[in-house]
Amino acid sequence: MATVDETLKGALEIEGAIAAALVDYESGMCLGSAGGGTLDLEVAAAGNTDVVRAELRTLQRLGLDDTPEDVLATLGTQFHLIRLLQSKNGQGLFLYLVLDRGRANLAMARRQLTVLERGIEL
Repeated sequence: MATVDETLKGALEIEGAIAAALVDYESGMCLGSAGGGTLDLEVAAAGNTDVVRAELRTLQRLGLDDTPEDVLATLGTQFHLIRLLQSKNGQGLFLYLVLDRGRANLAMARRQLTVLERGIEL
């Protein structure tokens, strides 16, 4: 099991990673972050909270009894990946990962983020 800081450090080791954060999507609060450079992870956490809430509302309105695993935004130079934590103690949280599109392998990043999510101790 890994701490939040260890998990975020591990996320930054993913090829092409620029920034990572653990976010509570009920409050929009960033519980931990790593990397980022000029990217304001507090703003990103709040904005992506809106994205997660909208996705959950849409699934509910569609009558789908399911939960999203990942939400992906593709930009010209970056991938923004949101991984909702599936563990019982991770309910209401998501891992947010920003990747350099030119250096990242999206499929591998998703796989590695899933492994990190399973090992996080909250």
